[in-house]
Amino acid sequence: MAPTGDGMGLSAKRQQYAGPPGLKGIIYNGKTSAIATFAALGGFVYGYNQGMFGQILTMNSFIARINPYYEGATGIQQGLLTSVLELGAWIGALMNGVLADWLGRRLTVVVACVIFTVGVIVQACTVNKDYVIAGRFVTGIGVGAFSMLVPLYNAELAPPEVRGALVALQQLAITFGIMVSYWIGYGTNYIGGTGDSQSDAAWLIPICIQLLPSTVLAAGMVLFMPQSPRHLMNKGREQECLDTIARLRSTTTDDIRVRIEFLEIKALREFERMRLAEAFPQYQDGSFKSAIMMGLNDYASLITNKSLFKRTVVAVFTMVFQQWNGVNAILYYAPFIFKGFGLVGNTQSLLATGVTGIVMFLATIPAVLYVDRFGRKTILITGGLGMAMCHFIVAGITGAFQDSWGSHTAAGWVAVVFVWFYAINFGYSWGPVAWIIVSEVFPLGMRAKGVSIGGSSNWLNNFAVAISTSPFIKASQFGAFIFFGCVTTVGVAFIYFYVPETKGRTLEEMDELFGEVGFAQADAARKEKIERDIGLYALLNGEEHGAEKAMPDGDKSDSDKDVGEQYEKTG
Repeated sequence: MAPTGDGMGLSAKRQQYAGPPGLKGIIYNGKTSAIATFAALGGFVYGYNQGMFGQILTMNSFIARINPYYEGATGIQQGLLTSVLELGAWIGALMNGVLADWLGRRLTVVVACVIFTVGVIVQACTVNKDYVIAGRFVTGIGVGAFSMLVPLYNAELAPPEVRGALVALQQLAITFGIMVSYWIGYGTNYIGGTGDSQSDAAWLIPICIQLLPSTVLAAGMVLFMPQSPRHLMNKGREQECLDTIARLRSTTTDDIRVRIEFLEIKALREFERMRLAEAFPQYQDGSFKSAIMMGLNDYASLITNKSLFKRTVVAVFTMVFQQWNGVNAILYYAPFIFKGFGLVGNTQSLLATGVTGIVMFLATIPAVLYVDRFGRKTILITGGLGMAMCHFIVAGITGAFQDSWGSHTAAGWVAVVFVWFYAINFGYSWGPVAWIIVSEVFPLGMRAKGVSIGGSSNWLNNFAVAISTSPFIKASQFGAFIFFGCVTTVGVAFIYFYVPETKGRTLEEMDELFGEVGFAQADAARKEKIERDIGLYALLNGEEHGAEKAMPDGDKSDSDKDVGEQYEKTG
C-alpha cells in the first residue's frame, strides 16, 4: 500500500481506530462475541455427533437392534456405519459454497439445521442398519454445512482485531461437543443395566439430544441473529450493511470505526468485481454460464499455475496429515481401542473415553488465545512430534502385553494415559492450526476457492480414515498405532521441509514465500485504486467530505450529498 501524504500508511492509520485484541477485545466487542458464541452451536453439534456415535456402537442394546448385520459384518461394513457421515459432510461442504451466496449465511444455517434434524430422526427410528446408514448420510450433509458456515459467518461479523479468536471458537466448540457426547454416553450406558437387559434409551437419548442444540440454533438464526454484513453488501443492500455493522459494534452509523469497516467491506466487494473483470473480460455478461466458466478457470489455475499449485499442495496435504495422524480413529473408535487395552467392561472404556474429551477440550483453549504468539510451523512440528511419540509408545505397550492384559492391568492404563497425552498434543496444534495454515496461504483473489479445496481434502480423508479404522484395529491394534505414528512423522517432515512459516506475513511476502511475486502486488494495486475511489483513503486521512461520497444515500443529509457530488466533479 502506498504511503499517505504524511508518511503514515493506510494500514497504520486503520490501527488507530482498532479496538483491543485478545481476551480484552472479545470482552470489548461483547455483542459480537455473544453472537459468534451462539453461532458456534453449529460446531458443538458437529463435535457432539463426532463423539456420540462411537459411544453407542459399543452399547449392547444398539448392537442388538442392528444385528445380525453388525456381528456378522466385515470391518469395512462396520466402518461404513461411521464413515458414511463424512461422505455426506463432503457433499454438504461443497453445497454450502453455492447456497451461502444464494440464500445468505443465516438462512443457509437454518437449512443445514433442518437437514441435520431429518437425519437424526431417521437414526432415532432405527430398525436395522439401513436406517443408520441413511440417517448418518443425511446428518452428514448438515454437519458438512456447519463446518464451513460457522467460521464463515463469524469471520464476516467480527472486527479484524478479534477475528481469529472468534473464528477459532468453531474448533473450541467442536472439542466441547466431543467432550459432552462422551460423558452423556457414559451416563446413559447405565440405563436398564450394562448387560443384555440394557434399555434402548441408552442409545436413543444420546442420538435425540442432538435435536435440542440444532433446533435452538435454527430458531436463534431466524429470530435474533443478524445477517452477515458481507452478504448484504454483495446483494447491494448497503444501508442495511451499514446499520448491521453499527448494531454489532453497539454504536451509531456516524462512528468513524463503523464507517471505516463499512468502506473496507465495500472495497473488498469492488476488488472482487475488478479482479474478475480483468481476468475474465469475456465472461462479464452476468449470465449463469459466465459465472460457471469463471469459477472453473479459477479452479484450473490452482493446478496450472506453479505458485498456486504449491499452495494447493500445502492446503491439501496439511489436511491429509491432520486426518491420518489418527485423531478421528481415536474419536470414533475410542471405546473399542480402550477395550483393546484390557479395560474390563464397557463402562471402563467409556470412562477413559470421557477423559479423552476433557483433555482435548482443555488443550484447545490456549490455542485459541495464544496461537498468534508462536510460529505455525513450531506449533505443528511440536504437536506432531508429541503425537508420534505417543503412538509409538502405545504401540510398544500393546505389542508387549496384547496377549496378557488380564495380568498387566497397569500397562493397559499406561497406554490409556498416553492416548490422553496424544489428545492434548492434537488439541493445541493440528486441530486449530491446520485450518489457519489453509486459510492463510492463498492470495486474496483465490482464497475462497483455495480454502474450499483444503476443506474438501479434510472431509474426503476423514471418510477414508473412518471406513478403514475398524478393520485395521480388528486386524492389528499394534499395527494401527505404528501406522499412525509413521504417518504423523511424515507429516512433521512435510511441515518442516515444504511449508513456509506464515505467521505475521503480509500478502506480498506470501508470494515471495511461494516462489512467485506478482499476485499480491497486483492485488495491492487494485485495492489502493478502489480505496481511493470509494473514499476510504480520504476518510483515513481526515478528508471527511471526500469520504461521504461512498456512504449509502440513506445515511447522508442533503447537504452531505451536495458536497459529495461536488467532490466527484472536482476529483
